[in-house]
Amino acid sequence: MLPPELPPLPALTRAEAEFIDSYLEVVDLLGRINPARSTHTYGALRAAQALVGRAGALKEALTLMHTRGESEVHAATLAGALRVLDGERRARRVTMPPASIP
Repeated sequence: MLPPELPPLPALTRAEAEFIDSYLEVVDLLGRINPARSTHTYGALRAAQALVGRAGALKEALTLMHTRGESEVHAATLAGALRVLDGERRARRVTMPPASIP
């Protein structure tokens, strides 16, 4: 049995695609750093070191969008891309885990 087919990504400019990709990479790294979810300092340290570079890539993608005259973020379109790329699950790792009930 095949898994369900994902909806196609919405049409994005190259800069928007780089923005989404960089944003999700930053979210993934923040999830690895999250003290409420991480288990080892070394993994969190490595993620923090990588975060610097990915934040720079995110800034460059937004700078490119601005330079090209893309002055508005089309939130609905970009949210659709985030959903297709599993952004909701990935972003949950940045939040607090549910409290355990004794």
